[in-house]
Amino acid sequence: MGRMIVISHLQKVDGATTLLEVETLTVAAGEITAVTGLTGIHKTTFLDLLTGKIQPTAGTVRLAGIDPWQDRAAFARLVGVLTAENGLYPRLSARQNLTFYCDLYGLPHGRADAMLQLVGLQDQAKVPVEKLAPGLARRLAMGRALLHQPQVLLLVEPFAECDLASTSLLERLIRVTAAEGTAVLLISRDLAGLRPLCQTVVEMENGRVAQQYRPEERESQVNLPFKIPARLEDKVVLVNPADIVYVAAEEGRTVLCTPDGRVPTHLTLNEVEQRLARSGFFRAHRSYLVNVQHISEVIAYTRNSYTLILHNGGGDDGRGRIEIPLSKTAARDLREMLGY
Repeated sequence: MGRMIVISHLQKVDGATTLLEVETLTVAAGEITAVTGLTGIHKTTFLDLLTGKIQPTAGTVRLAGIDPWQDRAAFARLVGVLTAENGLYPRLSARQNLTFYCDLYGLPHGRADAMLQLVGLQDQAKVPVEKLAPGLARRLAMGRALLHQPQVLLLVEPFAECDLASTSLLERLIRVTAAEGTAVLLISRDLAGLRPLCQTVVEMENGRVAQQYRPEERESQVNLPFKIPARLEDKVVLVNPADIVYVAAEEGRTVLCTPDGRVPTHLTLNEVEQRLARSGFFRAHRSYLVNVQHISEVIAYTRNSYTLILHNGGGDDGRGRIEIPLSKTAARDLREMLGY
């Protein structure tokens, strides 16, 4: 199959800071690749390079054979984009949103009706977007991204604010779209829900590729017996995963936190996450993995602010109570996983 997404020797530098560096990344027609681990300015930079909003310092980006920085018109015709925000007009109805884009693409309005049916919103056609449930609005945003039948599809946090029904529908739609020959690139903070969809996973750390693999390659590895190596002065200790309360990325290093103390490991947070994939650990935040067995409370301070309370791990307060930040997306995933 032809390579529809080709990133080569890509680099973006701001002053003395390298924001992004990707030696090579390719996605063929019909393939689904997930990029995870990008946060903050690194994620913004990657998206801006892919969509042609900024020019690379070095290297190239090619989507369906075109340079998104140089040829904006071709990019609009050939690439579909779903950003973390839906990008819809809140006061227009679901159908009006799609017919507006049909006019931009020179498509008949019948395409809007067909897309509403595809994303299961035909009964919501006349409802203003501002009155749609979050999951239904996400479906509509996906419909807008697919409206012009793009050759390349860029999906950022595709299941954001989706309920189970909307997530299931979007998963099926992504698979069908890829099966029809579209190259799909999924970009998300973590792999929750994405691993079964993709043929390739690219894990990033601080704007650089940490590792790239096919999910099936890891299935055999995660069943092997193992311990996590950690360095203590003049010796290496092997930590049993059951003894780890949480793992944190702090100032460029990864720390294993146990009831007996904190020990550093040479492994990256993503590498530790892979080793702990079948041991009941959960990515609560971009910088934290937690042992689910040690979670005692989930506190919602606001609609978008959450904290996990862990116990039986000592902690700086001396009372065995540890507070770990919980991202909004992770809060939703944890709720679905534990069923509360």
